[in-house]
This record gives sequence, structure tokens and C-alpha cells, in this order.
Amino acid sequence: MFSFKEYSREIIATIILIGVLIVLRIVIAKLIRRFAATSQLFEHRTNLVIKYINILMNILLVTILIIIWGVQTEDIFITISSIATVIGVAMFAQWSILSNITSGMVLFFSFPFRIGDTIKIHDKDFPIEAEIEDINTFHVSLKTKEGEKIIFPNNLLLQKGISIIPAKHEEREFFD
Repeated sequence: MFSFKEYSREIIATIILIGVLIVLRIVIAKLIRRFAATSQLFEHRTNLVIKYINILMNILLVTILIIIWGVQTEDIFITISSIATVIGVAMFAQWSILSNITSGMVLFFSFPFRIGDTIKIHDKDFPIEAEIEDINTFHVSLKTKEGEKIIFPNNLLLQKGISIIPAKHEEREFFD
């Protein structure tokens, strides 16, 4: 039979932990949105980063709840190692997806270039000079001067040398 007195510590700790998680989510979301606003980043990129951080926080919450409710440490490690093995095997074939997501996060926070910048990708076989149209979770959309649309994976964008080509301004003579 379930008794409140028997599990009062666990229940109180769970309520406090969920409260802390809610406050952390709000604070972190506001900090990320403030950072994005000062860096002039787009709303959908900001929302993706917030979503990834919320997923990480939920995983930590579940882990802490498991510890609070007294699940045996050996059982936790066996379960986590089994899940990690299955995910590792499944994701080994999909390593590029994880690599692109991670690269997307790096591009979000380091923002070496922005949408609208013209970049040159230094690839000895296929050099590309194009304008950045969009930066997504997995790829960057580029458009060449000829109108060709190129989808370039984020992980390759971080591996290649990139030059940001300054906007060309026509110099004109002005007469009064």
C-alpha cells in the first residue's frame, strides 16, 4: 500500500526538482533569446537551440528522478549501457546526422557568417562561391550567381576553409 509518509522525501524532492526544471527552462530560453537578439539571429534557429537544450534537461531530469526514487545504481548502469549500445549501433550508420546537428549548434553560437553573406568554400575539387540563403539544423542553403541552389551539409562547412566575401559597393563620383 502506498503511503505518503513513507515516500514524503521522494515526493517533495520530485516536486522541487520539477519546479527547478521549469524555472531553468524559462531562464535559459530568455538568455538564449537575448543572445539571439543581440546577435541578430533568426527565430527558427533560436527555437531549435532551445528545443535541444530542453531535451538535454529532460534527460537529466529523468536521470535525477531515477536516483531520487532509489533505483539501484547497478540497474541504472545496465539500463543506460544497454540503451547507449542500441543507440550507438543505430546511430553509427547515422553519424552524419549527429555531426550535422552538432555543427548546426556550433554555427548558431559562433556565427562566423550570416544569411545574406557571400562565401567562398575552398574545396580543391569543387570550389563554391555563393550567397547564404538559409542556415538549418542539418544544412546550409546556398545560391550561386548563376542561380544554382546548393544544399551544403553543416559538418562539411566546418571542415572546409571558408572565405567571407565582402559586399561589393560601386564607387561613384558625386557631383553637386
